[in-house]
Amino acid sequence: MTDRPERQTLGGIGNNGVKQAHAPITQPCGRQTVRGRLQRVLSLLSVLGFLTFGPSVSLATAQTTPEEVDVALVLAVDISYSMDMDELALQRSGYRAAITSNEVMQAIASGLTGKIAILYLEWAGSESQAVLVDWHVIGSPEDAANFAAALAETPVRRAYRTAIGDALLYSAAQFDRMPVTAMKRVIDVSGDGPNNQGTFAPVARDEVIARGIVINGLPLQLKLRSGSWSDMDNLDVYYETCVIGGPGAFVVPVRGADRFAEAIRRKLVLEIAGLPPAGETARVIRAATGIDPFCLEGERRWQMRNRYEDQ
Repeated sequence: MTDRPERQTLGGIGNNGVKQAHAPITQPCGRQTVRGRLQRVLSLLSVLGFLTFGPSVSLATAQTTPEEVDVALVLAVDISYSMDMDELALQRSGYRAAITSNEVMQAIASGLTGKIAILYLEWAGSESQAVLVDWHVIGSPEDAANFAAALAETPVRRAYRTAIGDALLYSAAQFDRMPVTAMKRVIDVSGDGPNNQGTFAPVARDEVIARGIVINGLPLQLKLRSGSWSDMDNLDVYYETCVIGGPGAFVVPVRGADRFAEAIRRKLVLEIAGLPPAGETARVIRAATGIDPFCLEGERRWQMRNRYEDQ
């Protein structure tokens, strides 16, 4: 006889008196029980640790990843004194109605993320640019309504001169501080006259599109004025030649106040959906190798005005 602990087997004696052929468990009973309990405790602690720390790590990762949108859009709106208060009010109401329209919401929903980011600023002369409604992410009618409400709360104002080039540079700078990432960046610039102050429009255009930003134009001819130094009959041609640029850039001329709201809505749909206007094919307007003399028409007219007033 020895003092060794007896081995347990999984076998036994069957009803027929034959010993069952199972392998013996070589660990002592007491030690096996302790090990099993320890394994269960460790497994439980592992699960609890995952539940405790797993979500917090995921949340931290999510917080450092910027939200992605299909299009980031800067609405750059002219408020120079060449436009009267009725026209300025018409612009505001047109943008509010367009951004909340069913057509625009459908265009937003059709994108890969179903969201856009949008900012509204106003501009006039070289020192007259201001953001009125900062970056908003729009992915639902409620988001659009909030943006429109914020725009409605800002007072209508006017300022002197027309500096399209500086407005483009100021607009491009807004993308550097947007809180999201965008598959496409677009400046939607509207105005009722040519550049007559500050950075030449084509120089600014070339700098902006070199950064991968598309510039689309909304030349406004809402009212006919005789004898105005700033009015151009072919303002749409000026915008095509001197202002817009980038892949698929286009202009939507507005001739008449009654067409403004519909033109804004149509232009936003095209920009968000990435489509060219009806009857046109997508095109790329590249940076120019020099300044077209036509693009200095606004500066020339301003000089002529100054000479006339000095006489």
